[in-house]
Amino acid sequence: MADETNENLKVNNPFAVNPAWLEQVKEEIVDPQRVIIDTHHHLWSAGGLIEYSLDDLWADTGSGHNVVKTVFMECHANYHQEGPKHLRSLGEVEFVTEIADRTAKNNGGQAQIAALVTSFDLRQGEGVEDLVHRHEETSKGRFRGIRQALASARPDEGIMLAAMGPKDLYKDPDFIRGMKVLGKMGHSYDSWHYHYQNPEFAALARSVPETTMILDHLGTPLGVGIYADKREEVFQQWKKDIAEIAKSENTIAKLGGFAMPDNGMGWNGRNLPPTSDEFLDAQAAYYLHVIECFTPDRCMFESNFPVDKLSLSYPVFWNGVKKIVKDFSEHEKDAMFSGTAARVYRL
Repeated sequence: MADETNENLKVNNPFAVNPAWLEQVKEEIVDPQRVIIDTHHHLWSAGGLIEYSLDDLWADTGSGHNVVKTVFMECHANYHQEGPKHLRSLGEVEFVTEIADRTAKNNGGQAQIAALVTSFDLRQGEGVEDLVHRHEETSKGRFRGIRQALASARPDEGIMLAAMGPKDLYKDPDFIRGMKVLGKMGHSYDSWHYHYQNPEFAALARSVPETTMILDHLGTPLGVGIYADKREEVFQQWKKDIAEIAKSENTIAKLGGFAMPDNGMGWNGRNLPPTSDEFLDAQAAYYLHVIECFTPDRCMFESNFPVDKLSLSYPVFWNGVKKIVKDFSEHEKDAMFSGTAARVYRL
């Protein structure tokens, strides 16, 4: 694939968001005044994995829920095509910073892109410090951390997003040194990886207790391909692995990103998209287990749009998670919808 997406990613099926399909399900907004920080979304220009502009983002964040700030998550968009390889990801930082500047000037009440989690190879060792400074400067102070995904797909799994990252990255001595430098500089680390790599994330968290570690997408339980008939088996092992990760106090969990086609809900192939009640029925057990293990003060919600937009709409997602946590206290809800994000990403 081109640099606009991810050179380590193999996509087995085309991506296409269908707005008309999503609009078939309309719901009254649940708890519309609840302040939300969406801790995980992407932006792609034309030619990217899924085209998703500021207008698209604002159409979603302005669709009824009280989303006041967002965190952009690296997605290998608009990399520089020339120059030293370790500096090419600055193209994405420049691209998103220009958009974030526009949101800062907005007077119409739309959500502000308040922070960026960017990417470079942490195996630079002590060179990580210079790269962090470059990302801080280019982002005009919005840089909050790095995502260098541990995701490394196994052969012939039959999944759509088959990431081909370096195998055993979590125990690479150069990578661990870079992680320690990142933590020493006060920044966090995000990882996306598959459910069977959760033990790797747990081991990495133990190796770098000084670095805040953020688990994306509930640890990505897969439910397609060779895992399509193993949902209960995957779920039981996933529960154990999540509990083990949570033992490391430097770990934070993102609640969301579980409506990707590879999660196997089957929603993206239906005549009608799911309702928030269907979302609740299918996913509550996963969300509640993560919250139980990490506690609300170490959990924060994420939309993972536009990737999860292949399966459900923005209003339905937020309605769904609000229904999942409806019995939690106001303090706990505030933590998960905004407070944890404000603390962890320094917003």
